[in-house]
Amino acid sequence: MSLPNDPAILLSYVNTQLRDNFPTLDEMCRSLCADKEDIVSKLGTIGYTYDPNTNSFK
Repeated sequence: MSLPNDPAILLSYVNTQLRDNFPTLDEMCRSLCADKEDIVSKLGTIGYTYDPNTNSFK
């Protein structure tokens, strides 16, 4: 599955997936065959970082 390219849409998609389906970002990336560094980088461009304590990008 291809992830959204737009960072704002990607943020919404990833946080929803993390909230509803996956206990960690690593597990989500493995399951969706997604590049973790690519996600972190794209969301970093709009000022978001992954918080493992809340399992979300803030």
